[in-house]
Amino acid sequence: MLVNQLLSMKSDSGKPGVAGTTIATVKPSDTVADAVRLLSELRIGAVVVSSDGKRPEGILSERDVVRQLGQKGAAVLDSPISELMTREVQTCTLSEDALIILDRMTKGRFRHLPVVDQDGAMLGVVSIGDAVSGRLKELAAEKEALTGMIMGN
Repeated sequence: MLVNQLLSMKSDSGKPGVAGTTIATVKPSDTVADAVRLLSELRIGAVVVSSDGKRPEGILSERDVVRQLGQKGAAVLDSPISELMTREVQTCTLSEDALIILDRMTKGRFRHLPVVDQDGAMLGVVSIGDAVSGRLKELAAEKEALTGMIMGN
């Protein structure tokens, strides 16, 4: 399964108001509180940080926020996102294999990956949950095909 297939399956995610191609972005100058509101409202685990809404400059996850809340307290909510975001954002393309990106996310211990085109413009975001769900669907289809072959269907 390829990343483009994962993105197309996201429209069935069941998250209210969140289409498969929705890219939740915040500006580096927005406050952490702004990002937390968006994470809560959309029921997602990370937002892409982008000044223009097209190219990723960073990513901010709920883990990043919780880690800083634990270290600095509630005052961190007034900080600009640029102080907390992960600046070295890993990305993937539509043609990459879902198993490969699943392995990258697992080894890198991150759960969200912006999908970009050849010019670096964002097309979507896939999560580790999207990759796992895609793999499970793939395995179920393989099982069904093998069962059909064995049963002579």
